[in-house]
Parts: sequence; structure tokens; C-alpha cells
Amino acid sequence: MSHRDSRHNHGKTDLPHFFEPQSIAVIGSFRQGFFGGYVVIKSLLNAGYTGQIYPINPAYKKIFSLKVYPSIREIPEKIDLAIIMIRAQAVPSVIEDCGDKDVRAVIVVSDGFAERNQEGSRLQDEIVNIARQRGIRIIGPNTAGIVNTSNGLNPCPYEAGYYKLRKGPIAICSQTGMINPQAFPYPYLHIGISKICDFGNKCDLNECDMLEYLERDPATKVISMHLESITDGRRLLQISRRVTSQKPVLILKSGKTQEGARASASHTGSIAMDDRLFEAICKQAGILRLEEFDELFEIPRMFASQPLPKGNRLGVISYTGAIAVLAADEGARYGLTGARLTPKTAGMLDDIFPELGKVPVDIGPMSVVVKDLPALYPQIVSAVISDENVDALLNVLWADPNGYVVPMYLEAYRELKTGYPKPVATWIYGPNTRTVADLAESLEGLGFPVFTDLKTSIKALGLAYTYAQIKEDKTP
Repeated sequence: MSHRDSRHNHGKTDLPHFFEPQSIAVIGSFRQGFFGGYVVIKSLLNAGYTGQIYPINPAYKKIFSLKVYPSIREIPEKIDLAIIMIRAQAVPSVIEDCGDKDVRAVIVVSDGFAERNQEGSRLQDEIVNIARQRGIRIIGPNTAGIVNTSNGLNPCPYEAGYYKLRKGPIAICSQTGMINPQAFPYPYLHIGISKICDFGNKCDLNECDMLEYLERDPATKVISMHLESITDGRRLLQISRRVTSQKPVLILKSGKTQEGARASASHTGSIAMDDRLFEAICKQAGILRLEEFDELFEIPRMFASQPLPKGNRLGVISYTGAIAVLAADEGARYGLTGARLTPKTAGMLDDIFPELGKVPVDIGPMSVVVKDLPALYPQIVSAVISDENVDALLNVLWADPNGYVVPMYLEAYRELKTGYPKPVATWIYGPNTRTVADLAESLEGLGFPVFTDLKTSIKALGLAYTYAQIKEDKTP
């Protein structure tokens, strides 16, 4: 049996050892600082992890009131997961110890492997061979690790300043620690997370293994990935076809150019796949392709909180008609077209203010004239979203610096929440960033995603429409 076949067969049963361990061995230094075993244990305890934690280091006796063992061999209980943060040259012998202890899952945080030089590549091959002989799965090396919000598993090796993440349906995976808690302010951006996984160098566990695990994970509803390389294109195609019939899979692939491919090789030791081949895989498998790093976090929120559109007709409410041109240009990339309101809706809006009953519904001119805008605005929003010719809504809000119009927005969104099964994307602008941020927080608290720019707002709706078509095509 080949290494690939062996890994594929035992991967389905071994991945829970990473994300659902009952016991964790932390192997490294426990000196206080911004990185290392001390930070891992502090993070686990503060995140609410209730399993057993076993610090390993012959130079220590106790840390956080936990007994420190000189070797993993000395621990009398079973260990599900080992986290290794020691110099690269010492990692092979520790993995052998893990094998003797029947540990099935190991996260190698240590760097100095294939991303570094030829000797590092040889060392990486050595730990892979040892692990396969002993039936061990590896995440890494050169990784910032994983998170599972369902059980408080946040063994972040870098100081993040916070430890608990909001539970939610979005899984984020990458070949960089830039998705991990120490690099991203999850608590302040209202992103509900199920799992996080930094693949690192992907010496063993890869994107295909993770997709299979997340396919069956009830806490995950949408999967967002950043990849520098593709381990097995054929397997990715096969698995993604199956997963995308159930959950949206969004992938950002870097290394499109020769320069990017060279940078990838020095970062994680990866060999980038030809971009045209990857594009073909995406189209055949129903993968939604991302273009910017921020989209890994932004776009999934549409799928996590909003229904899929039943068609491509986009309604727009804004304070300026200029939005129409921008929305039309960006929306056309994803097959969206401007909605035509029914005569009934158009007449109702024209009765409120002349020429209001067109898309975009431009409330700018009326906002400085009518006296009862706070009462009329929720009516306008409800009329547009309920129109039978509107499949999705882009709502552009202006936040005045004194917050005068904020209550009418909140009232409109409370009404939206009561029963309009259509997706809404919101973009807010205004002169006071604090007011904008506070309004965004309030709307997201009601369950509506607020995007950082207009283009991303429209793209989120466009990809939702694209995925709705994918699901329809895959339905028997």
C-alpha cells in the first residue's frame, strides 16, 4: 500500500484526535514570554479546555499547578494529542517517543524543516517516515496550530491577548498562521468560528484530509481555505465534488505567478500547482474561488447567516445613484442583474417620494426633504425585499456622525429578521469610524453580515448566487 493510500485510509478515524482530544501533551519550553509551551497551556486553560494537560520538559517540576513530566514516556495515562515546540533536530526522537506511547496525533509547531533548506527537507522526510511507521498523523511542521471552539481547544503557541473565540459555523484553514488567534482579532470582527487549522508545511495532513473531516463536522456549515499548493489534485476534485453538494467550499490559492510559487517554496516548502489546472478543478468541483486574503474571513459570513438567493435579481437601496453603476459592474461578474420592481412596489415608493420606485432605490434626495424619514425607511426596506422581482438586497447605509439615523436602521433590520427569506448584504460608510463600527456591530448582532467595502458586499451576494446554482445542478 502506498503512503498516500495509507494516509487516506486512517485519516478518517484519526482527525478527531486533533480536534477532540481528551488529553494533550505539551512539549517545549515553559519560560514566560510571547511564544512557547507556557503560552499554549495558558491559552488552553483560559479558553475553557477541560481535558487533561500534561506539560513535558525535564527542566521543570510544575507549571500552572500542573505536574511537569521529563518525557512523554513517563505519563501513566493515554495521550490523544502531542504539541511539539522544540528545535527541529530533536523532533524525530520525540515523535518516536510519541509512537511508543501510542499517540495518534502530533502538531509540530517547530520550524527549520522543508521551508528552510535541503537539510530541513531531509529532516522533514525523516519525521514523516517515523510517523507513518508508527501510525501517527502530523499537522505541520512550521505551524501555529489549530482551534476547536466547541470544546475550548485553543492551544495557540503565540500570545494573542484573548483566548475564547465566538462559536459559529465557519471553518478557516490555511498554510499560514495569519489565520490563527495571535494574528487575527476574531472577537472584534464578530466572526463565528467552528474550526481553525494552519497546515504549515503539510508534510502529512493536508487540505483533502481536512475537507473530509469538515464534511462530517456538524458544527461547520461553510469552509474557507487558503492554499499555497495542492497536495493531490485528483483527490481534491473527488472530495470537493461531494462536499460542495452539502457545504460551500471557498478557496484562495496563492502562488499564481512564478514569483509567487518561489515565495511559497521558501515559506512552506510547497510546490505550487499550475493555476489553470486549479481553475479547472474549481469549476468541475463547484469550489468558489477567492481573490484576496481578507475574503477568507469576509465572504463566508454571507453563507453562515443568510439564505441562498433563488435568482440573480439584485435590489439596491442607497443614498446615491452612483452605487448603481458600481453594483452593476461588479454584480455582472457573478451573473447578477438589477431588479425591476413590480408596478405595485414602484407605485408605493413613488407615492412616498417622486422617482423613488426604481432600482437603485435612491433615498438620498428624499432624506433631506421628508420630515418622517425614521418612520418611512423601514417601510421602504420591507417593500423592496418583499418584492417578487427581488432575489437579494444590497443595502448601503450612511451613518451620520451624531447617530440620528441609526435607530431607523435598527428598526428596519429587526423587521427584516422577522421573515424575509432572501439574502441581505450591507455596507456602511460615514465620517465617524466609531459610529460606523457600532452600527455594524448592532446589525451583525441581529444576524446580518456587514462588509468592509462595497465590492466585497456585492461579491458575497454574487458567490451566494453562484453556489445556489451549484447546489441546484447537483440536486438529483
